[in-house]
Amino acid sequence: MRVTEQIRRAWADVVATARRTTADGLVVGTSGNVSARVGDVVVVTPSGIPYDRLTPGDLVAVDPEGRPLLGDLAPTSELPLHLAVYGATGAAAIVHTHAVHATAVSTLVDELPLIHYMAGALGGPVRVAPYALYGSDELAAHALEALTGRTGCLLRNHGTLTYGASLGQAYDRTAQLEWMCRVWLTASSVPGRAPALLTPGQADRAAEKLRGYGPQG
Repeated sequence: MRVTEQIRRAWADVVATARRTTADGLVVGTSGNVSARVGDVVVVTPSGIPYDRLTPGDLVAVDPEGRPLLGDLAPTSELPLHLAVYGATGAAAIVHTHAVHATAVSTLVDELPLIHYMAGALGGPVRVAPYALYGSDELAAHALEALTGRTGCLLRNHGTLTYGASLGQAYDRTAQLEWMCRVWLTASSVPGRAPALLTPGQADRAAEKLRGYGPQG
């Protein structure tokens, strides 16, 4: 398969986003993974390679069924998770992290409590997908269920998954999710106090307003 300029740009964006997850403390070492979809091509981080070592020649791409199209490196072990999300949604980019606060919350609740209206940026209250072995079809199925009507979820004892129309949007959603988890954990840690939470109605109204936030068109 020929490497087009669009695929080259997608790979550069994938690598830059992956490096940003480490710089911002959302992953450690080679944990987490990033991908972008270019038509019927999925450009994805490889397995077990530190992001700061990746070069333009390390490009990895597969088709929607996971068959290799470009590159000699093995794709991330979480490829089934990425492909499942692309197959079920209109996602153009996916970011998966092992962010500390989000992973901690995934062990405590089945849904992130409505601590802040930015839950609306992910479609509503963020669910926790049941635990399954990393890289498994079972994990992918659990994640898809948790993502119903959402653009992000927590993976129990594992981390986060967000998607968007661009890598920038997917990353911003990851960062917002980690921040909300940190806020809830911080508020919940005050002895003798319980954090005030939004009602579903308040969250719905905020979500509606967020849909008109920022540049339109």
